Amino acid sequence: MWTLRRASIHLKNHGLSSGIARICCGKSDIARCYLENHSSGYVETEEKSFGGLLSSTRFLNTFSTVSKPCGGVRTFSSQVGAKDSGEEDDDLDGFSELETPHDAVQDATSSDESDDELLSEGDIAVDDMQNDTESDVGKKRYTEPKAISEMTKPILATPALAVSKVLDKWVEEGNEVTQTEVSITMLHLRKRRMYIKALQLSEWLESTKHIEFNESNYASRVDLIAKVRGLFKAEEYIQQIPESFRGEVVYRTLLANCVSASNVKKSEEVFNKMKNLKFPVTCFSCNQLLLLYKRTDKKKIADVLLLMEKENIKPSLFTYQLLIDVKGQANDITGMEQIVETMKSQGIEPNTQIRTSLARHYANSGIKDKSEAILKDLEGDNISKNRWVCKKLLPIYATLGREDEVERIWNVCESKPRLGECTAAVEAWGQLKKIEKAEAAFDKMMEKVKKPSSKHFAGLLKVYANNKKLAKGKELVKRMAESGCSVGPLTWDALVKLYVGAGEVEKADSILEKATKQKKGRPLFNSYFTILDHYAKRGDIHNAEKIFQKMRQAGYVSRLKQYQTLLQAYINGKVPVYGFSDRMKADNVFPNKVMAGQLARVDAFKKTPLSELLD
Repeated sequence: MWTLRRASIHLKNHGLSSGIARICCGKSDIARCYLENHSSGYVETEEKSFGGLLSSTRFLNTFSTVSKPCGGVRTFSSQVGAKDSGEEDDDLDGFSELETPHDAVQDATSSDESDDELLSEGDIAVDDMQNDTESDVGKKRYTEPKAISEMTKPILATPALAVSKVLDKWVEEGNEVTQTEVSITMLHLRKRRMYIKALQLSEWLESTKHIEFNESNYASRVDLIAKVRGLFKAEEYIQQIPESFRGEVVYRTLLANCVSASNVKKSEEVFNKMKNLKFPVTCFSCNQLLLLYKRTDKKKIADVLLLMEKENIKPSLFTYQLLIDVKGQANDITGMEQIVETMKSQGIEPNTQIRTSLARHYANSGIKDKSEAILKDLEGDNISKNRWVCKKLLPIYATLGREDEVERIWNVCESKPRLGECTAAVEAWGQLKKIEKAEAAFDKMMEKVKKPSSKHFAGLLKVYANNKKLAKGKELVKRMAESGCSVGPLTWDALVKLYVGAGEVEKADSILEKATKQKKGRPLFNSYFTILDHYAKRGDIHNAEKIFQKMRQAGYVSRLKQYQTLLQAYINGKVPVYGFSDRMKADNVFPNKVMAGQLARVDAFKKTPLSELLD
């Protein structure tokens, strides 16, 4: 794993501790590629390098050194569903945000992650992947049966709270409950993110004992409870599961949901619980930590790689996918390419998702020739036969500024567009500031959607926000209301950007305040941060502190990014700040070089006895 360690994020930019780098010396390709050739701008003590979970020496000594296989891994459906061929989403036109519970909402923790399509942290389709391993990712697609089963029909047609009554009646009519019927129904409900109905179904099955529950059924139940009722309730349910079925898969499912919620403390707690229960350290669990720290604290990624090396855990395709994306987001193209070469040397070829990610990162870094070469390869000889790739190509060509290519690909789709293609076209034309064409693509989508939800409006609303079209945005919101849409976090985020872009920060703040009181989901990290950043630029310390605290109340752990922005408010307001370093230390956050400079600037505002006399 030496090569991967060489491809690490630059320490001076990302705070990876040099103490970790020292103990990595002489280790495997993946960790070496990740760490080598860096200089440290800020050195943490070795004991604090992993937030109490993976302290470099202590953590690595607590695990057995026996090699553990990765078999039987239940992956995110998004991982399994990294599609290499076209599967249409048109059958989801009836999706309603009313079926999206609080914990099901994706919480983009930074602008880096909000467009991270490879890491959509949605469903864990535990029931349906009993024999899948992470090595299957890219080979096998998560596909929903096109035919709706007899059990699925009445569930889809009824309100969530009436599922048990409808199923009782369905059985009374002489229908048989089979594992096949249950599995197909669960697939349909999960794909539509109808987690409330899926949970009702699971509860009904367990209470009526129509099928005999196994560990996968219990794990699926844990997943649904976490999504609908929260992590605490999911933990409570685990204690009710018979001990013989309370295995690694159940806890792994809870871990994945903790990671999905970006709850660092709870994720680390569950991981340690699995360790204490003597469960094997699997590739899946390590990948969950990588996914977590990719979003929350990139300096901890190296420690996870060291653990994988210590446990002799072979990186999966998803491991490489994560590391490639981390490097791309850091604009470390050389490191990204080194990881790709390491992956190939292990006999693993990049799948469509990785190639798309590479093309996107090349485009964002201005390396047009390499990005376009990958896009042409994805397209193949006949774009009409490879229609499934169009929705991937459109936004990347827009990033490259290739209006001609966006036009060419959209012409292939326009006469009979698919839902995903319409969404991608709205985004692409918006990037190119072709508002009328974005609106035309949106109108095409509306022609296909039987019952539009706020997710269908969110793309165009984002276009208006990014292009500061406040009047058009207000009109679109009015149209949403007339359509009876239930507004959720994505819509709130677009509205916040819309009003902030128009200079109406207080209005954006008010929208977020009202959204929080509605309790229809947690506002996105970016929604809060956009407002915090603008208050900081104004030097408005009172409101910056208010938003900072609201982020904490919403469950977003305070990190370096938030503290750095908050400190900027004091700098711009030319007001000294007291005890700031202690506040950070309490949250286990430590300053990098940039922030150390900011703290020094704030110190300069503090009055000395002499300056007070002169005043």
